[in-house]
Amino acid sequence: MADGRDGRGEARRRARGELEGEVLAALWAAGAPVTAAVVQEQVAGAAYTTVLTILTRLCDKGLVTRQRDGRSHVYLPVDDQAGLAAAGMHSLLDEGGDRAAVLARFVSDLSAEDERLLEELLNGDSPDQG
Repeated sequence: MADGRDGRGEARRRARGELEGEVLAALWAAGAPVTAAVVQEQVAGAAYTTVLTILTRLCDKGLVTRQRDGRSHVYLPVDDQAGLAAAGMHSLLDEGGDRAAVLARFVSDLSAEDERLLEELLNGDSPDQG
């Protein structure tokens, strides 16, 4: 539910990492450094202190930067959504043990369209975006 409530009107518990994702999405959508209050307005059902905690954790993880702006701070994501996803893929690949086996499994599960796109990228071609 968009407002953070389940079908009975009760607050639902977010899945692990979901709130971090929502905070990052709010930062990406802003497109410029913003305060925690601006982020909170975009994250349904989250208390201001919760948003501050999440922003602090994201800063500690190196995913968000924080700069002083008067008496408060403004926050900005370090990378865009594609960059964050790529970093996560690299991290999983590094932790996966046998890199060849991990990559082989990944490639074998690609859709035909994703396989074509990956092939274009590996050949240095500019992929069709639509």
